[in-house]
Amino acid sequence: MDDNARFLAAASALLEREGLNVVGVAMSTADAMRHVQELEPEVVLVDIDLGGESGFELTRTLAAVHSARVILISTHSEADFDELIAESAAAGFIAKERLSASAVRALAA
Repeated sequence: MDDNARFLAAASALLEREGLNVVGVAMSTADAMRHVQELEPEVVLVDIDLGGESGFELTRTLAAVHSARVILISTHSEADFDELIAESAAAGFIAKERLSASAVRALAA
């Protein structure tokens, strides 16, 4: 889940090339919830900064209704959100510049 279409396309292509099966992408909380219900992914990547929506709030909602592991992502430093990440239901955090299939697998395990 990210509000940037170019990032979604690039991240999906990268993760697919590295062997992950990307089953869907979403640009809004409503789309993300619908996709999670329909596609039942094992892992959901959620951008912390979703423009007018909160990635932390989406993470709480997803944790309440689905068993998918949520991994928070951002262009911001993890240190900027340390406490919020630790308090969230997310499995962890990956900086967008370090996004890779191996990073996702490590947090999803």
